[in-house]
Amino acid sequence: MARDEITPPQLYLHRREFLALGAGSLASATAVLATARACAAPPPPAQKLSIAVRGKFTTEEKPTSFEDLTHYNNFYEFGTDKVDPAQNAGSLRPHPWQISLEGEIKKPQIIDIDQLTKQFPLEERVYRMRCVEAWSMVIPWVGFSLGNLLRRLEPTSRAKYVAFTSLHDPTQMPGQKRSVLDWPYVEGLRIDEAMHPLTLLAVGLYGQVLPHQNGAPLRLVVPWKYGFKGIKSIVKIRLVAEQPPTTWSRMAPREYGFYANVNPQVDHPRWSQAKERRIGELTKRKTLPFNGYATEVAQLYAGMDLAHNY
Repeated sequence: MARDEITPPQLYLHRREFLALGAGSLASATAVLATARACAAPPPPAQKLSIAVRGKFTTEEKPTSFEDLTHYNNFYEFGTDKVDPAQNAGSLRPHPWQISLEGEIKKPQIIDIDQLTKQFPLEERVYRMRCVEAWSMVIPWVGFSLGNLLRRLEPTSRAKYVAFTSLHDPTQMPGQKRSVLDWPYVEGLRIDEAMHPLTLLAVGLYGQVLPHQNGAPLRLVVPWKYGFKGIKSIVKIRLVAEQPPTTWSRMAPREYGFYANVNPQVDHPRWSQAKERRIGELTKRKTLPFNGYATEVAQLYAGMDLAHNY
């Protein structure tokens, strides 16, 4: 079959809408097809990033395809279905963009995203990502160490945790017009987790500027934790003395804990975490403790009951 004979995924996804119109609504059907084809149009060329080095801890596993990485996403600010962010995130305006750096630090500041990325050499790090819904990907992120940023801010002795806040702007993020979550999205890490060399602030993937639907222009990547810890479109990083609230543990505390470490022995209340489906593969694979990064991070939790501190 020729490539141009394959039904575009967006048209396939709109098939029920088309059929519901009925044979007598040719004009409406034509409008639906036109909208679907517009959605199927290729995005404008992405901006390339200047990558200084290939970062440590990079896996040699085959990366998930760019198409899957950018069209199978959890980003409720743009809709609750996996395909929604790619279709709806065009309204996001990632430039200009400022991040407030505040709290228990000696050098609080508000900084533009372009200024921030110029201060740190960008690395490519190919990390596994495990979603709490029992699917996984391998992603070639581009970014810089969160720890390097925090050290430059000079945390005070009271800084025990790092709290993150996403953009709250329903005009840019239409999903925020619905109360599916308590907006804005917030997340947090213990400061030793935040300072760990694996923890990344990502500004791109596959050597390109981060696509809107993947959390542009700045998102958190903590590869030994479930994907919901990877807060997107960050506008505030605050160092605090007490454990900060997090969106999912606040919404469903029995299902989503603060730590969210990948643990195949602790099931989600509604499904097993023992296995995962790698996007692009047919067979399931065993889930690895700490998503395969136990050698690097297990010592952070020595003496803790990880079934209780989930």
